[in-house]
Amino acid sequence: MKILQLCHKPPFPLIDGGCIAMNNIAIGLIKEGHQVHVLAISTPKHPVIKDDEFEKYKCITHFESVFVNTSISVLGFLKSLIYHESYHIKRFDSKIFQAKLIDVLKNETFDIIQLETIFMTPYIETIRTYSNAKIVVRLHNIEHKIWERLVSNEKNLFKKGALKWLSYTLKRYEMSVLTKMDGFMAISSVDYQFFTNNTNVKGKVIPFGIDIENYEPDENYLPSNTPELFHIGSMNWLPNEEGIEWFLNFVWPQILEAFPGITFTIAGRSIPEKFFHLQSEAFKILGVVEDAREFMLSKDIMIVPLLSGSGIRIKIIEGMALGKTIITTSIGAEGLDITDGVNILIANTPEEFLEKVSLCVKSPQICKIIGENARNYVALHHHNNSISNEIITFYNSLLTK
Repeated sequence: MKILQLCHKPPFPLIDGGCIAMNNIAIGLIKEGHQVHVLAISTPKHPVIKDDEFEKYKCITHFESVFVNTSISVLGFLKSLIYHESYHIKRFDSKIFQAKLIDVLKNETFDIIQLETIFMTPYIETIRTYSNAKIVVRLHNIEHKIWERLVSNEKNLFKKGALKWLSYTLKRYEMSVLTKMDGFMAISSVDYQFFTNNTNVKGKVIPFGIDIENYEPDENYLPSNTPELFHIGSMNWLPNEEGIEWFLNFVWPQILEAFPGITFTIAGRSIPEKFFHLQSEAFKILGVVEDAREFMLSKDIMIVPLLSGSGIRIKIIEGMALGKTIITTSIGAEGLDITDGVNILIANTPEEFLEKVSLCVKSPQICKIIGENARNYVALHHHNNSISNEIITFYNSLLTK
């Protein structure tokens, strides 16, 4: 089978969860013997980074990209207000990328064209004009729900109004564009149910997959009486920044007061300056780390304090695969078939976070048990080999219609 994967950012290097999700699908399909051609938009926020590993990736995925300036501008936002369009979507609608897509479609024939997120859906009409391939959209999130949740948590009235407009126009677009697809793949059962309730388009739950053998836990790991807390995630995704700011303001002081020897380290891209002012002996900022897996293995308990967002948190899956105990909110755990106290710990208030951290400090063996259960869960539900086969089965069901 021949597949064209259209991406709203370069899947490689693997700098965030979205990149990992897109890359793992492509590599999984290629391992199963299918041809994948990756055509991506590169942006100021997500440029193409060329190195030896990228050259290997480019070779096996036939990767090509077009630069599109998706930077946020006041003029662009005002135009979206005038024309009642989704500014989120318009930023990815490019004549230059469209021309490149037409060139690819004129020179190659595909069975399936997979759009990564609704941000690539402005090109549906072009695809229909130049290709007979079935069009599938991979839904990483319910995009408008992320912004609705950000609205509910925003105190600034001006920002709240702007976010409300952005979420409204995005929702209207998201609900209408699905009818133009041949099929959709939702990353979680929660997302699948939402879209199924709002469209007659054929869909399937295709969760995020990883090569579990690339995530080897530390077999000699022994929980500490003063565990090292950590968070890893890109701060240019607003829900991450919002969650960490809330945690540092309302949760971390209580934890530090109860357990003076404890530490909290955050790593990731685009960490805001306001967080650096809070650094201390107990709270450290590393920024971008060379090896995310090594960083996670070096710490004890992953903190994911999300107050908004949608879909599945890729870093939670990776942390679970490494046998880490994870404390997150109900929103952070959304879309995962996991159980509080068995393979993860759920906390939604500062008091609940303190309670869960206290549990780990006072009964460190619990961390080891929860971590082992977490890895077993990932091996059972998120192995890339089985997920690649599910994708091909779904593709075939569309091609035989």
